[in-house]
Amino acid sequence: MHGVPVWVLPDNTCRKVSKLFAMDRLPPELYTPEQVRELDRIAIEEAGIPGETLMERAGRRLWESLRRRWPGARRIAVLCGGGNNGGDGYVVGRLARRGGLHVDLLYLTEPARLSGAAAAHAGRFQEAGGTPRPWGAGAAPLLAEADVIVDAMLGTGLDRPVAGRFAEAVEAVNGAARPVAAVDIPSGIHGRTGAELGVAVRASLSVTFIGLKSGLVTGRGAACRGELIFDDLETAPPSPGRMDPYARLETPADLAAALPPRSADAHKGDCGHVLVVGGERGMAGAARLCGEAAARAGAGLVTVATRAEHAAVLNATRPELMVHGVEDAEALTPLLARTDVVALGPGLGQLEWGRALWRAVLAWDGPKILDADALNLLAAEPRPVDGAVITPHPGEAARLLGESGAAVVREDRFAAARRLAECYNVVAVLKGAGTVVDDGVRRWVVAAGNPGMASGGMGDALTGVVAALIGQGVAPEEAARAGALAHGVAGDRAAARIGRRGLLCGDLIGELPGVVSGR
Repeated sequence: MHGVPVWVLPDNTCRKVSKLFAMDRLPPELYTPEQVRELDRIAIEEAGIPGETLMERAGRRLWESLRRRWPGARRIAVLCGGGNNGGDGYVVGRLARRGGLHVDLLYLTEPARLSGAAAAHAGRFQEAGGTPRPWGAGAAPLLAEADVIVDAMLGTGLDRPVAGRFAEAVEAVNGAARPVAAVDIPSGIHGRTGAELGVAVRASLSVTFIGLKSGLVTGRGAACRGELIFDDLETAPPSPGRMDPYARLETPADLAAALPPRSADAHKGDCGHVLVVGGERGMAGAARLCGEAAARAGAGLVTVATRAEHAAVLNATRPELMVHGVEDAEALTPLLARTDVVALGPGLGQLEWGRALWRAVLAWDGPKILDADALNLLAAEPRPVDGAVITPHPGEAARLLGESGAAVVREDRFAAARRLAECYNVVAVLKGAGTVVDDGVRRWVVAAGNPGMASGGMGDALTGVVAALIGQGVAPEEAARAGALAHGVAGDRAAARIGRRGLLCGDLIGELPGVVSGR
């Protein structure tokens, strides 16, 4: 893990960096809070690292990260809860006072009620001249006076909605409009799922320890964490076979492995033939975006099967696409016979034309990706789609699972993706902040991407990218996760070039050749 190029997640955007401190490295392994507690126990009981030492290291890493991020800060407010999270906050407070900063340390759990390492470090803060003050009337204004607020209130063990004085404190932190550095995880975020438990701190920086928590890279966790830094606190990773990660981050190395350099004598027939099926009246653009993304992601040939009236326009605007007017399932048969993979759904609609083509593709024995209206039709007529890739957003996922709304999916994105994979016998790509990919056995998270990608056509492009990778010989599971990463990185590059607000799908598609070529 040390001494190699790494990936950092600053404010929900991936960028490649190198020569960083160990704390800036994000390992690919993702763990649940329960697993991290076991790693903590192993470090203390088996490796012989005292708990007080681990807490000192955690507080110091947070303090050092704070100083690098906000070197001009002169006053900080530290909010401490109970347990290890609060103990880390007392370490930060002590080190900040030693560094010459004014420190207002506000506790939500009485120091006298702390135990173990947390109690020891609370005592050291006071021995060093610090005076902890209770959270209450008159405490909130201190937040507005701080240059930086340190959130050490609630850790990764939280599993119910934040309430009482903790909810009041979280709201006050968010209302203070000051930069926030979170210890381990923003208070109010579920450590495994990334769901927001009623209310959560919106941090500018989160420094997490021992093991990277899965909830920090998906859902509201991805939205609330700010810049994410990991530090293993000089503990060893679990020995092989002792603890399997809950999930894994998809990495640039995975994308490179999926798309090695092409042979010098490669020709278009070697690079896959993608068939895009979609484009009901008024929705030809979705099919075109999918086809263009497939071509830009390296497909040798791309055919679009769409309404007959769209064919001439699509041929004229993107001549590299082979466009066929298809008015019934029978006309689709010869196209299916000479394709390698089908991308079904962009602009398909749910009328009889779309239903007929949908049934024909599902009956075809070959690899397929289902998105958009293909998923809505599948939700209306549930059936296994053996080996296919599906790419739902939370609303589509809820319909596929028979749930009342997307909120159920957002509560546990990992569980929703696993249910989709098992119910439909597919590789599920649950889109959103921290896309979750699940093949029914393993799960991955794709942390690339940005809020600028919340615009029309982005899902159509993702479908095309995944189809292109399958056409180039990549297995569906690998194509799903590598394709989602390529799509996210292309979106990040486009946003860095022109900005997030107003980002169009075409801007992302233009970045795809460089991403899939390793440039």
